[in-house]
This record gives sequence, structure tokens and C-alpha cells, in this order.
Amino acid sequence: MKRKADLPEKLCPACQRPFSWRRKWADCWDDVRYCSQRCRRQRPSQGESPS
Repeated sequence: MKRKADLPEKLCPACQRPFSWRRKWADCWDDVRYCSQRCRRQRPSQGESPS
């Protein structure tokens, strides 16, 4: 068994917090970008320009 400290991490672009690999993401870890559904909903839309 791996320790949590040994698992890969990514940085969430919405909240800028690191998040660790989860077993449910084993098949799609390369595609995971956000740490949660909440962050995915809050992502900036592509068409808007920042003010």
C-alpha cells in the first residue's frame, strides 16, 4: 500500500490548491483538472475576458 505522501498531486486551476490522486481517477488521471465538482462549476468560461 502506498502512503498518501507518495501519491501524485496536481494543482487545481480554480482554487489553486494541491489535490492528490484518488482511486476513482485511476483510469483518467491525465484528464482530471479540478479537485471537485464545485471548482469545475466555478471555472472561468472561455469566452469571457477578465476585467
